[in-house]
Amino acid sequence: MKIGIMQPYFFPYLGHFALIDAVDKWVVFDVTQYTPKSWMNRNRILHPTSGWNYVTLPLEKSSISLSTCDVYVRDTDKVKTSILGKISHYKKQAPFYSQVVEIINRTFENVTSSKLVDINVSSLKETCDYLGLRFDGDICSELGLSFPQNMGPGDWAPFISEQLKAKVYINPSNGIPLFNTHDFTKRHIELHAISFSTFEYDTGSMEFEKNLSILDVMMWNSPSIIRQKIKDLSLITRISSASSSFV
Repeated sequence: MKIGIMQPYFFPYLGHFALIDAVDKWVVFDVTQYTPKSWMNRNRILHPTSGWNYVTLPLEKSSISLSTCDVYVRDTDKVKTSILGKISHYKKQAPFYSQVVEIINRTFENVTSSKLVDINVSSLKETCDYLGLRFDGDICSELGLSFPQNMGPGDWAPFISEQLKAKVYINPSNGIPLFNTHDFTKRHIELHAISFSTFEYDTGSMEFEKNLSILDVMMWNSPSIIRQKIKDLSLITRISSASSSFV
């Protein structure tokens, strides 16, 4: 089994979905301290005139004293209305505007709580369903795992992978230096890195901005094109213990 472990991001960029597509099991990592003003409660779309603009999930409380699993979004109905308003400038040009509106609507309609994690997982599920990507996700705080004390940043992935009996762990390439490959090899787990090249696409009269939210990608591109670009622009490499530059 191939596994990916990432924090619960809000409508993340396309490379996030390339990683989802590359694994069999997705673990939503929500058991450590929440990071305020991160990609977990905001992302970027095109600005109506130039550059980019944030779409944001306002929170009841935002503090590093909270675990991510204990963070709640404030007034979800109002938030949904605000996000739909923020993307309304796409309507005149983006060919898939109405489909994206439906994805956002379903994201908020299909959650049973105002937890940040639940909303973000719903956004992943709805996006993957629309794109035709398989999403087999578990929320880490609900797995009943007993974690050792004083775990470092590079300790979580090999431990969770072993507990879930994964044979391969895949991580974005820019995060590989965080790990010691021995932590994986001693557990008989292969460490792989995934890199994702920039997908450039036509954005009408608006100026293209790279690495925006998947919302922007879906505005301008069909699901079949997006799936093909995920395959074309992804590169997965096995990291061996001899690769000292990653240790």
